Amino acid sequence: MKIAVSACLLGAKVRFDAGHKHDHFITDELGEFAEFVSFCPEHLAYGTPRPSIRLVKNEEALQVHSNKDGTDVTEPLIEKSAHELSQLESQNLCGIIFKSKSPSCGLKSAKIYLDNGFCEGKEDGIFASMCRERYPLLPMEEEGRLEDAWLRENFVMQVFAYDRFETLKAASRTLNDLVMFHTTHKFMLQAKDEQLYRELGNIVANRNGFSFEILFGQYELGFKTAISRKSSIKRTCNVLEHMAGFFKKELTKGEKETLHDQIRDYANKIIPLIVPLSTIQLYARKYDTKYLLEQTFLEPYPKTLALRSHIKSGK
Repeated sequence: MKIAVSACLLGAKVRFDAGHKHDHFITDELGEFAEFVSFCPEHLAYGTPRPSIRLVKNEEALQVHSNKDGTDVTEPLIEKSAHELSQLESQNLCGIIFKSKSPSCGLKSAKIYLDNGFCEGKEDGIFASMCRERYPLLPMEEEGRLEDAWLRENFVMQVFAYDRFETLKAASRTLNDLVMFHTTHKFMLQAKDEQLYRELGNIVANRNGFSFEILFGQYELGFKTAISRKSSIKRTCNVLEHMAGFFKKELTKGEKETLHDQIRDYANKIIPLIVPLSTIQLYARKYDTKYLLEQTFLEPYPKTLALRSHIKSGK
């Protein structure tokens, strides 16, 4: 699995002051499961060290100005951003992580200035904007937002789901393979977007008799859109209750009460998601409930990342 990452977040000394912003979650934890492709259009455009830059809105167009003397240095950054984008296009990416607040790489966090020096708001950086246009469905985040446990869990889940789909896409797939893929992702999709889950079900049913290639393309668009949605505690609780229903005939009254208490405590942010999920997984194994054991929702990414062990990972 390949993820493109701003070079400074990987520890490369390519910032304007020849420093870095090494992010250890990316390199030490996510790096256990991903290969990184680094990029830094500012380094290519201006060298390192270099004067810092800012984005300036001039007659509805964005320009890049040097903070040293106000010189318009837009052209080199656009040229090198296009070069970096062409390099990324040769990779089979499953996500991009940008440096926050950067005039080149910020995701809606790069400050936009007016000619008079006042800040008007925030937008995508030059390179980030190009990436959004080129890869509208690719998982993208910036390291600043990944400090939020909820956004981190959603992004990592999206990246691994995207990778699973790309693996399916690269294989000699059949309609049965697609149906199985959809089935195993049922609860994850419901936790993301119930409506899109149902639409995806209608696609794999293929009541209109489309060719498999058309069908697969429709499913890809719907699936990648669905996994980009953020899960919520309410939708997740609905999924947990649904999963708990698989054991209603096997569990004792006390076991049922304990499980439903755990789901309520999760809803009230008293315990993290991993608690009711572990209980459900325990019962699924005990009663050999294969349908549940095959669900990616139980383990959508390697458990060693422990992203569901935090109360703040749900909203």
